[in-house]
Order: sequence, then C-alpha cells, then structure tokens
Amino acid sequence: MKLESPWQPRLAEGAGTASVRLVRAVSEDIAAGHLPAGARLPAHRDLAWRLGIAVGTVTRAYSELERCGLVGAVRGQGTFVAGGPGPAAQVVDLSMNVPPVAVGDGLLRASLRDIARGADATGFCSYLPAIGTAVRRGLLAGYLSEQGTGTPLDPARLMICNGAQHALAVALALACPRGTMLVTECVTYPGVLALARQSGIPVRGVDVDAEGMEPGSLDRLLASRAAPAAVYITPDLHNPTGRTMGEARRREIVRICASRKALIVEDAVYSGLCVAAGTRLESLAPDRVLHVGGLSKTVSPGLRIGALLVPQAMWETAVAAFQAGCTTSAPLNCMVMERWIVDGTARAVRDHLRIEARERCRLAAERLGIAMPAVPAFHVWLETPETAARALEAAAAREGVILTPPESMRADPMSTVCGVRLCLGGPDRPGLEDALSRLARLLPREPIPVPMVI
Repeated sequence: MKLESPWQPRLAEGAGTASVRLVRAVSEDIAAGHLPAGARLPAHRDLAWRLGIAVGTVTRAYSELERCGLVGAVRGQGTFVAGGPGPAAQVVDLSMNVPPVAVGDGLLRASLRDIARGADATGFCSYLPAIGTAVRRGLLAGYLSEQGTGTPLDPARLMICNGAQHALAVALALACPRGTMLVTECVTYPGVLALARQSGIPVRGVDVDAEGMEPGSLDRLLASRAAPAAVYITPDLHNPTGRTMGEARRREIVRICASRKALIVEDAVYSGLCVAAGTRLESLAPDRVLHVGGLSKTVSPGLRIGALLVPQAMWETAVAAFQAGCTTSAPLNCMVMERWIVDGTARAVRDHLRIEARERCRLAAERLGIAMPAVPAFHVWLETPETAARALEAAAAREGVILTPPESMRADPMSTVCGVRLCLGGPDRPGLEDALSRLARLLPREPIPVPMVI
C-alpha cells in the first residue's frame, strides 16, 4: 500500500503561473522542514483535483522539482522528497520585494489612537469620493512630487488607489484595450506580468543595458507592429535589475513612444528610495504617461495607498475603470496616510529606509563579492545564464533560502537575459546576514558584477 502524503497542498502566494507557484510552494515547505526527506508527494491527479489545476500543470511542476534535485520519482510508487536543509537551518525568504519594518508598534498604536479621537463615524460609514477627497489627493500629490524632478504632480489628475498594484491594474485597463500589446523590459516586475496575463494582454520584452530599457530595441519592436502597443517601464531602480535611467535616456524613450503613438505606464514606486531621482516621464509627456506611485516601498506595505496620475483626456474613463474594480479608496488607510504625511512620519520613515537600503546593499556586496549599487534599493540582481539561475534557486532552497523563481520575471521566454533577484528587505538584519552567508557558499568564486548607473 502506498504511503499517504503528509503535505497540505497549496500554491505559493505571488505572481507566476500555477506550475511556478506549485514549484515554489513545495520548495518552501521542503526548506521549512514541513516536507522531510523521503516524504511522499500527492499523486498527480489527486493534487490536480485538490488544487483545481490541470494534471499537466502538476506534471510540469514535479518535473521541474526533480530537475532541481528536490524530489525523485520511483516508478510505480510515486514522487518523494530527496532532501532539505538541516534541522537547525532557519528558512529565510529573499523572494518578496518588501522594505524592512520601519514603523514601530508604539508609533502605529499612537497614530491609531489619535485618529480614533477625531474619527467621524458618519463619514466612515458612508461612501466618500471614490478616488479620495480633494484634501488627501493634494497631500499625496505633494508627497510624491518630492520623488524625482519635473513639474509637481497635479492633484486634479491623481486618484488614490488601494495600493500601487491596484493603480497598475487601472493603468493597464486604460493603456491596453483589446488588441493592444504591452511592451516592457525582457526581465521585469512579476506583478505586471501576472496582471497582463490575467487580463489577456500579450506581452513582449525588449533588450536592456546598463540604464534599463534599450531605445533601439524598443523602437524596432514598435515600428514592426501595425496594432497598438503600450510601454510599461520603471525608470528608477528597475525591478529586478536595480538599474536607473539617465536624463538623456528618459527623453529618448518618451520621444520614441510619442513618434510611435504608444502610451507609457511609468512605475515610480521605488523613486522615493532615490536621494536624487531623475525626471519623471509624466513631467516630460503629461498627455501620454500614466504615472503609478505608492507608499508600500517608502513607508509600509500594510498601508495600502497607491496613486495613479492620468492624462486629463483620460480622466473620466480612468474613474470608471477605478470604480469597476472597487467602490472607493479605503477610508482608514487614507486617514493614516493623511496623518503621517501631515506630521512628517512618512518622510522620516522614507529617509530611514534610504539609509537602511544603503546598509543592506553594502552587506550584500561584502558577503557575496559583488559591486555596490550606485543607487541602493532593497533588491539586487545577479545576472547569470538561465541554467545557472535555476541551479542557484534550487541550491538555495536546499540551504533554507527562498529566492524568486527566475522565470516569473521574464517577459520574453525566448530572451537570453536571466538572473537571480535577491530581495534584501524582508528579513531582519541578523536573518539577512545568515542568508547571505549561505548564498556566498553557493556562488562562484569570481565576483558577479552589478550594473551601475550611467
């Protein structure tokens, strides 16, 4: 009789196909010790039924796990865990791109107490303006205008969203009507790929260089298409590569998109970590750029405040798209945002996180033998061939360190650009040091360069 599997089936949170998320869930649970060596995994059909996915999806995931050396198949008996980290190894997750905790319990509780003293139950229990009150939109526009140079963000064209991911979803709905292709860097933010695929938007990747999106590659792709296209781009601290565009590059990208009649979705969620961020693309082409910002990377992920600045001609359509997804921006989140911007907390936390980013990048550079990024963030990029990236991810999982699956960041599966993103913000400082020490034993002896800002 076959042994029953001890595993509680699940798909990992975050972006990626069902197969990628299944691989990640099993890898995480092996690393955490929930699936010990020799444990049997559920049968293909049983697991597919329990998770509501196709049998072929399970087969692909198990094949990938076997290729990585995490499991082994025994003919006629099933699939079994090959091994995991030692019992003393603590699992450290370097796959989620979050900032370190910078808002203490005391500050959070004091803020909520003060908000409660002046809370208006009547307003809280009614529908406020869907996109935020004029006062709060003005405060958020002023705060975000400090991130980068150019004309201040116009509150009349800004809507408060429930997180930057919500803002990005609205932006894609506006920029990519049916038949529109989304163009982005060949490696990019997994969340935008998940949104595009969920919405049926085709995605194409273009080449990157030391400043991010390469203009010639973008122009050639846009010129080759008769159908409309939109461009998604992160000029400051691009995710995952960490590269930042120079001023001339920003203007060249805007010029190309204008000549090819392509809208731009500008992701500026990391701009606040830059002490001297560049010119916002929105400032260069306010009639062509949908600008996405938020507070998750510069204050706290738990404060679900995003911002979307849209061209004036698209305003009514944007409000309709916003309301199709949710009725209003969350009132309590907006209350906390208002207080923290007014009393200076948001700026103080942002400044602290800038310092912390520099220290964590320095630590990664020292432990891993990589170059210190010119503009520190909470993610660093180790560019490496696909086979090496996959091998490092699998080896790290066996050491109890969870990394972002390389395939989840690839806009173009045919691209030769691949690598490993290390997210430095999630663990506390001792946990990060421990994880980096484990990774250092897995990396080649030759230093791995991290591209610098031009």
